[in-house]
Amino acid sequence: MNFDEVIRKRKSIRKFSEKPVGKEAILQLLESARLAPSAVNFQPWKFYVCTSEEAKKAIRESYPREWFAGAQAYIVACGDHSRSWKRPSDGKDHCDIDIAIAVEHMVLKATDLGLGTCWVCNFDPLKVKEALHLSEEFEPVVLLPLGYPADNYEADPRTGKRKSLEEIMEWV
Repeated sequence: MNFDEVIRKRKSIRKFSEKPVGKEAILQLLESARLAPSAVNFQPWKFYVCTSEEAKKAIRESYPREWFAGAQAYIVACGDHSRSWKRPSDGKDHCDIDIAIAVEHMVLKATDLGLGTCWVCNFDPLKVKEALHLSEEFEPVVLLPLGYPADNYEADPRTGKRKSLEEIMEWV
């Protein structure tokens, strides 16, 4: 796919097939994140790949939704606020912004590979932190469930609605 096709094809997938996600595909997603820009190139992130049944069960307990449990793997994107850049004028921490850029690189690469995923931020971070034995400095920021979209999956039409350019921009 060319880049415009990837952007237009990307959808939040909430129903997965049982086809396993191979290690090579996951490594390609992580390479996409590795190449993502970050403020001052500090790269204040770490990605935990959950493929064992034990790890997947623990992640599922942090966000107990039926659709979420259907994923074949999960990537937990964590940020280290002690290593992130802070804007000198007001101290704004760019950790979450950096994580968002890296995660979106993975989401777009997943689309390119025919995989499905969906940003999940509504989870219990303490459960994730305990389950993965994360050190104090790492904060779980985003969960990315991974899988191949189910054959009969149709995205919620509300998620495809986008504002017009006129609604989101202004020439100055």
